Amino acid sequence: MLNSSARMMTALATLFTLGAAPVWATETTEQTAVDTITVTGRFLSIDRLNAVKTPTPVLDVPQSLSIVTRAQLEDQAFSSIADILRYTPGLAVSQGEGHRDAIIIRGNQSTADFFLDGLRDDVQYYRPLYNLEQVEILRGANALLFGRGGGGGVVNRVTKTAQLDENFGGLTSSLDTFGAYQVAGDVNSVLSDTVAFRVNVFGEHQDNHRDVFEGDRFAVNPTFTVDLGDQTQAVFSYEYVNDDRVVDRGVPSVTVANGPDVPLEGYRDTFFGSADGNYTTLEASIFRTRLDHTFTDNLRGNVTIQYADYDKYYQNIYAAGFDAAASPQRLTLDGYADETTRQNFIAQGNLVGEFDTGRFSHTVLLGVEYGDQSTSNARIDNTFAASNDDQITIDFSTPVTVPDYAFVDTLRDRESDVQFASLYLQDQIDLTDQLKLVLGLRFDRFDVDVLDREAVSATDDGRRGRVDEEVSPRLGLIYKPLENVSVYASYAESFLPSAGDQFLTLTRTTEDVQPQRFENTEVGLKWDFTRNLSLTTALFRVERGLFTSVDPNNVSQVITIPGSVTDGFEVQLTGQLTDAWTVNAGYSYLDSTIDGGGFDGNRTLQTPEHMLSIWNEYQATDQLALALGVTYQDNYFVREDNAVLVPDYTRVDAAVFYDLTDQTRLQLNIENLLDEDYFPDAHSNDNISTGKPLNARITIRHQF
Repeated sequence: MLNSSARMMTALATLFTLGAAPVWATETTEQTAVDTITVTGRFLSIDRLNAVKTPTPVLDVPQSLSIVTRAQLEDQAFSSIADILRYTPGLAVSQGEGHRDAIIIRGNQSTADFFLDGLRDDVQYYRPLYNLEQVEILRGANALLFGRGGGGGVVNRVTKTAQLDENFGGLTSSLDTFGAYQVAGDVNSVLSDTVAFRVNVFGEHQDNHRDVFEGDRFAVNPTFTVDLGDQTQAVFSYEYVNDDRVVDRGVPSVTVANGPDVPLEGYRDTFFGSADGNYTTLEASIFRTRLDHTFTDNLRGNVTIQYADYDKYYQNIYAAGFDAAASPQRLTLDGYADETTRQNFIAQGNLVGEFDTGRFSHTVLLGVEYGDQSTSNARIDNTFAASNDDQITIDFSTPVTVPDYAFVDTLRDRESDVQFASLYLQDQIDLTDQLKLVLGLRFDRFDVDVLDREAVSATDDGRRGRVDEEVSPRLGLIYKPLENVSVYASYAESFLPSAGDQFLTLTRTTEDVQPQRFENTEVGLKWDFTRNLSLTTALFRVERGLFTSVDPNNVSQVITIPGSVTDGFEVQLTGQLTDAWTVNAGYSYLDSTIDGGGFDGNRTLQTPEHMLSIWNEYQATDQLALALGVTYQDNYFVREDNAVLVPDYTRVDAAVFYDLTDQTRLQLNIENLLDEDYFPDAHSNDNISTGKPLNARITIRHQF
């Protein structure tokens, strides 16, 4: 059996020798590719509602980033944030307990570093992709643009908006071999010279290889665009998301001789939970208004106001231990229920000015942000009738027979109110034609008040609170020896208050703890070989200060860890190698270790040392296109104790595209072509996901 390094080298060789594949697009898709994929003039700009907030070409951004376009989402049949990140260097996916997006960016785990059109979207849920123009993944700590959190980076979703220049529409439907299906529609209507309406709708039934898993999700997103004059435009948007699905936390681990524990093999389809009791529900309503105004040719601004209401509930029974040596084998079960409601009000304003002072040119960003987030959260522990305890150990059988239980004991009952206010200023200075300097500072005031009802007693009113005022710098230097080449160096900081990214960890002890600090130091190269082909590389170090994590021995408890350091390297090649051959290839190396404490020198949780991916598309004929992709993920430890090691894997994907007419495309995507047994992600030492076996999805798309 090949060891990890040998398998990685084999996969690397396979990636860059595998055949290539195609690019198909309608008129709308082709225009998107020109605007957002091509290297020359590719912007993350204020006009496109994107996160960087200034009209800066990607080549001149002193930071590692990736842009995933609508065409890529469709061609690779992505249906989740996790699908995207597996083809993005430097990022790994965490299980999220089977009910939420969770990511590992440069060795730092987060369930909250998600943004929607540049505004915070931090509730724990699975984010749909049906209404997106593109997804931006910006790596490295950078509080100046995003505020608190984002220690390893952020994921920003950019939504579609109503267009004033043409009527168009599209319908998509798909079905896979497990019986899962999706239907989506996108219609844009020009109502007058100054008003346009667009609506995106989406529905899906979820199913996979697991014995019990299924779910249903639907969403709708109408938007209006209104021209209020030559210099002013308003966009009004509402999104409703409803998601009901089974909560699946994978398989437990087993003990092996002479090494760390490993995931239980041979039970890829077995559901280690309650067929009736494991489920999650979500309802989300997001209202957003954006106003853009051009004051002069050199000064413009925008104001965005968003109100979002989230209602989330989940409950689950899951594996908490497995004794493979016993006869019969023994399985330990645990469980709990959790409910969260949150209302987010966020207002953000930006001014961007371009002017000269003497021989220097400036692009100045001045921004303000205010937010009010009200959260109610309760966690209820289960009790098994036979053990009168929250855990029970039973004889293992397939399917798993879960003894009678009830959710009765309240572990947590908290209300929190967070108010934050931010002021940020950044200046990009063109010192010469070849040399640019980026200087920026952000001031954040973060005020959290918590009522912990479970802590109330005769001597404790249960109220906790803390105010943090933090200044976060950003410094970047860009040197352009050629117009199509940039070499950069950057330093940026971020912070995370002791209340945590979900405001759930503020106690009498932690309300006296300073925020967790992140420092990102990075040097990189960006090279646009042609108008349609670019290479980016980066060497970086991310230093994280004192942080908390789940206790590996008791998942209901939190432990404190002194810090971690991640040293790494990334490289990504994207674009057209020939007129017919398009490629997106990436590789990352992450050396991420705990710094200090009882786990000193251990690897950080769920951080593979090597990850690489490639997606090739080749236009074989005018009608026929082919695609082939490979992802490799190195082994990783589930938690900081390094007690359970998940093995590495290589997965091969493929696709075939056939244009029935100019408006209609038939598409076949095959996932895990070689039917690899693998474990893509995990949450705890006994909650490890099993990868899907060979699976085919057929899709038909019609544009009108």
